[in-house]
Amino acid sequence: MYSSQWITTSTGSFLECVDRIADAIREADAVLVGAGAGLSTAAGFAYAGPRFDKNFADFRDAYGITDMYSGGFYPFPDQETYWAWWSRMIWLNRYDCPVGQPYLDLVAMLRGRDHFVLTTNVDHQFQRAGIERDRLFYTQGDYGLLQCSKPCHQATYDNEDLVRRMVAEQRDLRVPTELVPRCSRCGEPMVPNLRCDDTFVEDEGWHAAARRYDKFLRAHRHDRVVYLEVGVGGNTPVIVKYPFWRFTAQSRHATYVQLNKGEVLAPADLGERSIILDCDAADALSAVRERLA
Repeated sequence: MYSSQWITTSTGSFLECVDRIADAIREADAVLVGAGAGLSTAAGFAYAGPRFDKNFADFRDAYGITDMYSGGFYPFPDQETYWAWWSRMIWLNRYDCPVGQPYLDLVAMLRGRDHFVLTTNVDHQFQRAGIERDRLFYTQGDYGLLQCSKPCHQATYDNEDLVRRMVAEQRDLRVPTELVPRCSRCGEPMVPNLRCDDTFVEDEGWHAAARRYDKFLRAHRHDRVVYLEVGVGGNTPVIVKYPFWRFTAQSRHATYVQLNKGEVLAPADLGERSIILDCDAADALSAVRERLA
């Protein structure tokens, strides 16, 4: 499908590329956003460094965990410790945090334009920033939902009240046993609704969002579409990156935009229909928003 040649940056200055992006969005019939973890990092929600040390120093010292991402895979000794970690993780990244400015800038850029958002992020930032539910597909789950670990059924459950209690009542890296959630149908432990293996629950809301995404793609397959990829790395390229390359290659009216810091790459075959910026996504989105105002 592609040659062996790659683009790692677009010609022109940062501001020239920003102008090209703004012009493409202004002239587009629709904008499809594909967002990854780099967008939340650009918003200041880093999973390592000072933010981790401030909130998880006790887990670091007790278990040698060095960042929030790897901590999510740690084999904790019991459910009480597991939920002490996860309740704090969820509270910090889903409930007790502001809406990131890059998300607000992106939503402002999309306002008044036909758009859809495809994201692997699970922190609910898009919803909180104002993206309508009908225009969002959160493929990898949501920190705000629980599911059966087995799973014995395909349903998810809101967790805010439970997580709030766990954070408030945990002591010595453990939550009270009575707060450990168990499935009401089979009695197995509940877990966050996050895609990490083949037990991930795709509930009716997930499937409805998948259908809306497919409908959006079909409705605009011949239109001038901007495929705006923000903060997407190499962990799950089959969800956003590879499809966006394919969609752009298949339509001479499409424009592919990639904003990321330190990890940018696109097929040279996309040529002038691509705009690649190795940059802080927060800076780029702020600048594009200003151009579109």
